[in-house]
Order: sequence, then structure tokens, then C-alpha cells
Amino acid sequence: MKKKNLNVKKKIHNFYSKKLDDPKINRIYLKFKKQLSSHILNNFCVAVSGGADSMALSFLAKCYSLENNTKVYFFIVDHKIRKESTLEAKLVKNKLKLFKISSKILTIKKVKKSSNLQSFARENRYKLIIKQSLIKKIDTILTAHHKDDLIENFFIRLLRGSGLKGLISFGKIKSKIKFDDRIFILRPLINIPKKDLVYISKNTFNFNVNDPSNLDDKFLRVKVRKLISNLEEDGLTFNKFKLSLNNLSKSNYAIDYYVQKNINDNSSYLKLTKTIILKNDFFKQPNEIVFRSFSEMIQKVGKKNTLPRGVKVENLLKYLRSSNNNSKKTLSGCIIQQFENSVIISPEKR
Repeated sequence: MKKKNLNVKKKIHNFYSKKLDDPKINRIYLKFKKQLSSHILNNFCVAVSGGADSMALSFLAKCYSLENNTKVYFFIVDHKIRKESTLEAKLVKNKLKLFKISSKILTIKKVKKSSNLQSFARENRYKLIIKQSLIKKIDTILTAHHKDDLIENFFIRLLRGSGLKGLISFGKIKSKIKFDDRIFILRPLINIPKKDLVYISKNTFNFNVNDPSNLDDKFLRVKVRKLISNLEEDGLTFNKFKLSLNNLSKSNYAIDYYVQKNINDNSSYLKLTKTIILKNDFFKQPNEIVFRSFSEMIQKVGKKNTLPRGVKVENLLKYLRSSNNNSKKTLSGCIIQQFENSVIISPEKR
């Protein structure tokens, strides 16, 4: 390597080490590093939106890669929902390049009209990153979800009628991604408030993209953000919220235990035909146990990345419990039929 290049590399490394001299940034980095060190990471990437929180995550991930001499991939998604998105993606890419962070822009080719644009963008962003992760043999995606997101997502799911499992699922630091169970999402900043990430972003790269939709009242997330702000004035604190979330998580753990017990005791899997037979006792458990157990069996036989929709599962269970249940039903790639005192779930022919 030429002497000039060595000097540039040294200068860039010095930039990161000097920024870590800031006590506040260093304290957050140590928390970040502890989270990464407690999980086995073979190969990982960073999802970069360009917002202050993801720019802070990019800085922390770069520090980690320099300290541990590891390869980290940085992916920026051009969602094409706003006309400025392509320009913004390029701006983020160029800004990261100034700090010796090589990134790749992934572009959503088709944007369909949707009643929930933010949900559409989020789902397609993950699909693009997953596709690229599989190519690069990446098994973990780092996201910049933070403490504020944790509370917001709880209320959003509550307003949408999510069950216990849906309400607490976002709180996990590491979880399997619903689109592909070979890849995990890691949220190393989930216990760090947004204001701390804004501080890092401002005092390191001093750059971030402002999404105007974050101020638009037509989006549910913005309405929820204002609701939380009002609740905070009435005494809602993160510690109180986290205590409630932990209690709900314990309840969910207990339910999961009995779900697995029901599956183990009251179902049989036939490898040759890839069919599951459910005993009559399978359906004699409490409703939530039956609902979750049955959903998992449908997902297993149908080989889907996601569980079947709750409403469809409820309707199918209601049908199976009725007296007139002789005809076959289909759901998520499965054929479901009653046979004497059992229910048989078999894969649809493809």
C-alpha cells in the first residue's frame, strides 16, 4: 500500500478513535459492543435509512469492525415512495464513503399503491436486504431500532388488535425475521433513547436525512408518537413501560411452554407424506394454546415464512368444532380435513 494511502487510512482510523474519546459516545459504544459480543455473529450487515439513528448505528458498527477487524456490509434502500428518495440514497452513500464506509444502494423496482405506505416500504426494505444477505451469506441484520421505537410499536400493535405474542415480539433484542428464518434481526440499540443517537449522529458524521412523513399526521406512527408524548406528561416512563413489557413476556413464555406441550403430546408428524395428524385432545386445550399450536402446524406443513393470518385460523377452528365439518378446507398451502376423531393437515399439491 502506498504511503499516501496509509496516511489516509490512519487518519480515518484516528477519526473514529477520537470520537470515542467523547464520554457519552464511548458509553453508548460500550453498550453496543456488549450487545454484539453476547451474540454469535458470523457475518452481519447494517440497514441504513439515512435517519439520525441509522447514521449513529453506522458509526458504531464501523468502530466495532475496526476494533475487531471484521467485515460489515452497509445497505441503503431506495424505497421510491417519495421523489427525493433516489437523491437521498446517493447522498447517504456519498457521506458514508467520506468516512471509509462502503455501502450498496438497493432499489425497490415497483411501488404499488397501498393504504399503508410506511408498512409497504418497511416490508419491501426487509425483502431487499434479505435477498442481498443471502447472496453475501449474511445471517444477521443490524437495525437502528431504539427505546422510543419500542414504546411506539407496542401502542401501534395494541391499536391494531395484536395478541400477547405480537405486543411483546418487538422487544426482543434478537429475533428471527418473518420472511426467512435463516436470518436474524439484531436490535443492539433497543434500550438506548433516540436523543442519544441524535447526539452521536450530530457529533460524528454531522449528517442525516429528514423524512417529512415523520411529521405527517395522516400516518398512525405520528399520531402514536403524539399520544406517547401526552402520556409522558401524565407520568409514563420507560422504566414503568419496560416493567409491564417484562411481565407480559413472562406470561407469553408460559403460554409457549404449553403450546409446545400440546404439539408434542397431541400431534404426530409423518415424514414420508409430510402430513400432521392432530388428536382430538389437541383441541381440548385453552383457546390461546389451540390457536398458537394450530397456527404453527399449518406453517410447518405449508412451509411458509410467516404464520397464517389470525382471522383465517380462527374461522377454520370454528369450522372444525362445528357439527357440519365434513368437507376439506385449505389454508396457507395446506389441506385440512376431519377424519373420525382426528384432524389431518397435508400439503397442497404444487
